[in-house]
Amino acid sequence: MISAVNDMATIAGIIKKVGTTTEVKTGAWRSFIPTVTDRCTGCKICEPFCPDGCIKVNPKTKKAEIDYDFCKGCLICENECPFKAIESKMEKK
Repeated sequence: MISAVNDMATIAGIIKKVGTTTEVKTGAWRSFIPTVTDRCTGCKICEPFCPDGCIKVNPKTKKAEIDYDFCKGCLICENECPFKAIESKMEKK
């Protein structure tokens, strides 16, 4: 059940406020970690596919960078990259 009242939402009592993805570090529970390889061309195709907005292309290096504090390891970026520049491996805990 999802309810929204005064910009607040609860899903089984977990989410306290809508739109707080950048405030809550959630990367600690991932099983797989994506890594950007040298094949990255900076095309930015991966950016809009990231559900947490944790991939940005660095304007200086022209390469994608992943904010691992928020990356949940869904690997959508790996699947969408046309250059196969994102690879995954098991997260070491």
